[in-house]
Amino acid sequence: MAQILETVMLVCFGFSWPLNLYKAYKSRTAKSTSLPFTLLIITGYVAGIFAKLATGNINYVLIAYLLNLAIVLLNLAVYFRNMALDKKASAVKEREEAENA
Repeated sequence: MAQILETVMLVCFGFSWPLNLYKAYKSRTAKSTSLPFTLLIITGYVAGIFAKLATGNINYVLIAYLLNLAIVLLNLAVYFRNMALDKKASAVKEREEAENA
Protein backbone atom coordinates (compact mmCIF):
# COMPACT_ATOMS: atom_id res chain seq x y z
CA MET A 1 0.00 0.00 0.00
CA ALA A 2 2.86 2.42 0.80
CA GLN A 3 4.32 1.94 -2.68
CA ILE A 4 0.96 2.69 -4.28
CA LEU A 5 0.58 5.89 -2.27
CA GLU A 6 4.16 6.92 -3.07
CA THR A 7 3.46 6.32 -6.76
CA VAL A 8 0.26 8.39 -6.60
CA MET A 9 2.23 11.25 -5.05
CA LEU A 10 4.91 11.03 -7.75
CA VAL A 11 2.33 10.81 -10.54
CA CYS A 12 0.55 13.91 -9.21
CA PHE A 13 3.84 15.82 -9.15
CA GLY A 14 4.75 14.27 -12.47
CA PHE A 15 1.71 15.71 -14.23
CA SER A 16 2.54 19.23 -13.08
CA TRP A 17 6.16 19.31 -14.31
CA PRO A 18 5.45 19.00 -18.06
CA LEU A 19 2.89 21.81 -17.75
CA ASN A 20 5.44 23.95 -15.94
CA LEU A 21 8.05 23.10 -18.58
CA TYR A 22 5.72 24.13 -21.40
CA LYS A 23 4.78 27.39 -19.65
CA ALA A 24 8.43 28.27 -18.95
CA TYR A 25 9.49 27.47 -22.50
CA LYS A 26 6.72 29.54 -24.06
CA SER A 27 7.20 32.50 -21.70
CA ARG A 28 10.84 32.94 -22.78
CA THR A 29 11.67 34.53 -19.41
CA ALA A 30 13.04 33.25 -16.13
CA LYS A 31 11.43 36.02 -14.10
CA SER A 32 8.76 33.81 -12.54
CA THR A 33 11.01 30.81 -11.97
CA SER A 34 12.80 30.07 -8.71
CA LEU A 35 16.19 28.42 -9.15
CA PRO A 36 16.47 27.45 -5.45
CA PHE A 37 13.03 25.80 -5.61
CA THR A 38 13.95 23.83 -8.72
CA LEU A 39 17.24 22.72 -7.18
CA LEU A 40 15.41 21.68 -4.00
CA ILE A 41 13.00 19.54 -6.02
CA ILE A 42 15.90 17.94 -7.91
CA THR A 43 17.63 17.20 -4.59
CA GLY A 44 14.44 15.58 -3.30
CA TYR A 45 14.09 13.34 -6.33
CA VAL A 46 17.76 12.35 -6.20
CA ALA A 47 17.35 11.52 -2.49
CA GLY A 48 14.29 9.41 -3.28
CA ILE A 49 16.18 7.54 -6.00
CA PHE A 50 19.15 6.90 -3.70
CA ALA A 51 16.78 5.76 -0.93
CA LYS A 52 15.29 3.18 -3.30
CA LEU A 53 18.75 2.01 -4.32
CA ALA A 54 20.13 1.96 -0.77
CA THR A 55 17.26 -0.13 0.57
CA GLY A 56 17.26 -2.43 -2.43
CA ASN A 57 13.59 -1.55 -2.91
CA ILE A 58 13.88 -1.25 -6.67
CA ASN A 59 10.43 -1.37 -8.24
CA TYR A 60 8.11 0.54 -10.55
CA VAL A 61 8.17 3.56 -8.20
CA LEU A 62 11.79 4.13 -9.20
CA ILE A 63 10.61 4.74 -12.77
CA ALA A 64 8.32 7.53 -11.54
CA TYR A 65 11.24 9.13 -9.68
CA LEU A 66 13.45 8.94 -12.76
CA LEU A 67 10.80 10.37 -15.09
CA ASN A 68 10.05 13.24 -12.72
CA LEU A 69 13.75 13.96 -12.28
CA ALA A 70 14.24 14.03 -16.06
CA ILE A 71 11.40 16.51 -16.54
CA VAL A 72 12.62 18.76 -13.72
CA LEU A 73 16.12 18.68 -15.23
CA LEU A 74 14.55 19.84 -18.50
CA ASN A 75 12.90 22.65 -16.52
CA LEU A 76 16.34 23.56 -15.21
CA ALA A 77 17.75 23.68 -18.75
CA VAL A 78 14.87 25.92 -19.86
CA TYR A 79 15.53 28.16 -16.85
CA PHE A 80 19.12 28.75 -17.99
CA ARG A 81 17.97 29.29 -21.59
CA ASN A 82 15.42 31.82 -20.35
CA MET A 83 18.05 33.55 -18.20
CA ALA A 84 20.18 33.99 -21.32
CA LEU A 85 17.17 35.37 -23.21
CA ASP A 86 16.46 37.79 -20.33
CA LYS A 87 20.06 38.97 -20.35
CA LYS A 88 19.98 39.47 -24.12
CA ALA A 89 16.68 41.39 -23.94
CA SER A 90 18.08 43.57 -21.16
CA ALA A 91 21.18 44.39 -23.21
CA VAL A 92 19.03 45.32 -26.23
CA LYS A 93 16.83 47.53 -24.05
CA GLU A 94 19.86 49.29 -22.53
CA ARG A 95 21.33 49.85 -25.99
CA GLU A 96 18.05 51.31 -27.27
CA GLU A 97 17.78 53.60 -24.24
CA ALA A 98 21.36 54.80 -24.78
CA GLU A 99 20.65 55.52 -28.44
CA ASN A 100 17.50 57.48 -27.57
CA ALA A 101 19.20 59.55 -24.86
